[in-house]
Amino acid sequence: MISGIIRIWGDDQMQSVVRLWATGFRHYQPQAKIQANLLGTGTGMAGLYTGVADLAFMGRKATAKEVMAFEWVFKYKPLEVEIMTGSLNVPGKSPALVVFTNKANPISKLSFSQLEAIFSCEQRAEIRKWGQLGLGGKWVDKPIHAYGYDTKTGSALFFNSTVLRGSGKWNWEQFRELQNDEQILHSLAEDPYGIALSTLAYGNPTVKPIALSSGDRGPYYEPTRENIVAGRYPLTRYLYAYLNRAPGRPATPTVREFLRYILSRDGQLEIARGGEFLPLNRQAVKNQLRAIQ
Repeated sequence: MISGIIRIWGDDQMQSVVRLWATGFRHYQPQAKIQANLLGTGTGMAGLYTGVADLAFMGRKATAKEVMAFEWVFKYKPLEVEIMTGSLNVPGKSPALVVFTNKANPISKLSFSQLEAIFSCEQRAEIRKWGQLGLGGKWVDKPIHAYGYDTKTGSALFFNSTVLRGSGKWNWEQFRELQNDEQILHSLAEDPYGIALSTLAYGNPTVKPIALSSGDRGPYYEPTRENIVAGRYPLTRYLYAYLNRAPGRPATPTVREFLRYILSRDGQLEIARGGEFLPLNRQAVKNQLRAIQ
């Protein structure tokens, strides 16, 4: 039996699931108390390295600057633990990113290297016309019009690190920055030569999601719930817990037991019950449990 307060700072979008976890955890550890101060992902790491939080819950990976700030204080990096999968189509809940084209476009799949050549201006072999992606007929010489998020948003940063490999050199001439998913897909619906980054939250019959592969030879996966939970869809996003654990030393018993509960069958069922995020798959759970031993 453990006791004490577990202080959590971080993502305000996790309020509901943290309440479910706190209630469920109390059934197993009635003398432990969860104290949540969820004001936004950007506050999580600061709470950790200033010593006012035991766990930082974040809707994205910590940035290099956030890790550097922690490391400057403690001389080692924080421990990162995946705790759940982002949503399928719930706005604000770290949904999987999806590449869309106009419904009239015959293309059905793209690789990460092709996406990088479309959205980046740093590649030797830039892709600027649909014919470069194998389309024939009237599409051969048609220009590609790229749409997506403001590049300072979390979604754009995720795409940058995952597909553009951190270059940040977007194809500014074609890339049209918009404020939200609804605007992006509305613009795409009116442009047969467009391609867009968005999510399934605002998908509609005038646009279509494209199957993606992180490699040049496939396999290609569509953004379905099954593929996202299984970790097959390559633009799946995750949510993380960060904790202060020195190398070679165990986490504090209260923090370790709470994380073990989150990663347990009951903890992951609470995620599904909440209906906003998605649980981790079985192999991911095993990997994270090994990380917190």
